Amino acid sequence: MKHIPTAVLLCMFILFSSARVASQQRPYGDALLGSGSYDDFERPKACASCHIDFSRQYEQAMMSQAYTHSWDEIEYFKLAVAHGKKDPKFDPVQKGCNGCHAPLAFIAGDVPPPKPFTGSRADESVSCDICHTITGSGEEPPFNFSFTIEPGRVKYGNREGVISPHHETRKSAFTMSTELCGSCHNEKNPFGVWVKSTQLEWKEGPYSKEGVRCQDCHMPRAAGRVSKVSAVQSDIPQHLFMGAHTPAKLAGAIELNAWPDTREIVPGERIVVSVAAFNHKAGHKIPSGSVEERQLWLTVTATDASGKVYHLPVDKKGFDGEEFTISSNAPAFQDIGYMMDVPDFKGLARDALPHEGDRVFRMAYFDPQDRMTIAQWNTARLGYDYRIGPRETKIETYTWKLPDTLPLGKVRVVAEMRYRRLIKSVGDYLGVPDEEMTPEFVSRTETWFEAVDF
Repeated sequence: MKHIPTAVLLCMFILFSSARVASQQRPYGDALLGSGSYDDFERPKACASCHIDFSRQYEQAMMSQAYTHSWDEIEYFKLAVAHGKKDPKFDPVQKGCNGCHAPLAFIAGDVPPPKPFTGSRADESVSCDICHTITGSGEEPPFNFSFTIEPGRVKYGNREGVISPHHETRKSAFTMSTELCGSCHNEKNPFGVWVKSTQLEWKEGPYSKEGVRCQDCHMPRAAGRVSKVSAVQSDIPQHLFMGAHTPAKLAGAIELNAWPDTREIVPGERIVVSVAAFNHKAGHKIPSGSVEERQLWLTVTATDASGKVYHLPVDKKGFDGEEFTISSNAPAFQDIGYMMDVPDFKGLARDALPHEGDRVFRMAYFDPQDRMTIAQWNTARLGYDYRIGPRETKIETYTWKLPDTLPLGKVRVVAEMRYRRLIKSVGDYLGVPDEEMTPEFVSRTETWFEAVDF
């Protein structure tokens, strides 16, 4: 990870403060709605004519799919827009979704935009010209598309003296700051609840104090060219934006280790297996972002000498709201029925995981009727935050009374952690493609003990 010297951070702070004063004279947040037109912005294909590598990278990232991505489309049109029509309180929400998912349409006042892949420029999602014409934030901390923007010939980046035959280029402290990311990756809903807080989590964590920014991990630097007419440089930020949709980013994000409280035990007695889960990779909590949709869970199994497999439920710790951090198929998400006009909707299986009793590292969201919800805009309160913070280690225990008939010999205990971007019961009900609910491997560890006859 790259570290930024204190003097550079001080200069960035001064420049950022100046940008914020200037930004307060321009519309931001809700005031951006209808403040411009689609024609104010260049199309990504215009950028691609020179910035070839950046464009190919961006096309594969979620930044280019923020509006067209299947789950986002389904959540928006089936739930958010429908809810906004039924309850005027949420009409600004369904408009505001586009401030980050389809900012061109929001600025053009074209909300709700035409559905994806119908020829609208809303399909451009978070385009190159959006990020590179943002000048600051009208809020501190930034949240809910609080960015100010000045589309035109000037494009903002991270270097001085860059000459382009197509546009002017200026160095911007704001473009280099985490506040740029926070303007969309922090979100406060109509109930005043922070329903997204990725940049705020980073700010409270150890990486912010060391000067390691969002861009340092999600846009790693490598030798390359900014454009086809520029010289090779050694430290070009790659426009990869790797995140939860990148299996390589998830793999190993949490390190696991496990151990028993004894190496030899007689069948019929109790053993306690401990598993440590260490977030050594992310500068924010895991999971982060749309936490209400995410699942990070730990499954522990034991295999005896004959090959029989036993699932071990996690030991309870006793904190308030812990039941929502242990996998269950109790009904939840009943507010979907109201949004979709489904009479007598009983809800969906809360976790829909292979086992009940697994530890789920999450923060549950609750609707005004205090039912677990998948809709961040309909979240009246947050549950206990049992996610894994940056460089935090959580230890889970599994107490197992061995069967009297357990065969003598070695017993292998395996702990596996997996991640799912969307709860399967919700995805299946709403017709989301399976790939969005496919469990991704995060980490695995193994330990052992011997069943002996004393």
